[in-house]
Amino acid sequence: MAVKIKLKRLGKIRSPHYRIIVADSRTRRDGRAIEEIGLYHPVQNPSRIEVDSERVQYWLGVGAQPTEPVAAILKVTGDWQKFKGLPAPEPMKVAEPKADKKALFEAAAKQSANEPKGEAITPKAKKSDKGEKKADEAKAESADAATESTEA
Repeated sequence: MAVKIKLKRLGKIRSPHYRIIVADSRTRRDGRAIEEIGLYHPVQNPSRIEVDSERVQYWLGVGAQPTEPVAAILKVTGDWQKFKGLPAPEPMKVAEPKADKKALFEAAAKQSANEPKGEAITPKAKKSDKGEKKADEAKAESADAATESTEA
C-alpha cells in the first residue's frame, strides 16, 4: 500500500484551511485518513502551520511520500531537512500574541477616569437658531407696534 502525506481541505469557499494527513494514495482528497499530523491555515497572516514533528519523522521513515504542497510546508518547518540530514532553515514567522482584552479595558478605564466629570466643554448647539431669531424679531416688531399704537 502506497502511503502519502497530503492536505485535506476544510473550510468555506473562499476561506480554506487544511489538515495535514497520512492516507492511502488511492483515497480521495478529503477521504478517510490514517492519521492527522498537522494543520495549515494559509489565509491567516502569517500562515498558521502546526506539525507534529515526531509523527512526520516516523511516517517519512517508514516510506510515506509527501505531496508537493506538503513537502513545501515541511521544508518551511524544518522537518524535511531534519529527515534528510540537511542544515535547518531560518525560523518561521510567528504571529504576535494578541493583547489581553481585560488589560486593555482596565487601561482605557484608568485613562477615562482622568477626564472632567462636569458639563461638556463646548455648549450644545441649539436645534433651530434661525427659528428663534425670527421669533425674537417678531416679538420686537409686535412690541414696537404696540408702543406705536399707545403713542398715537
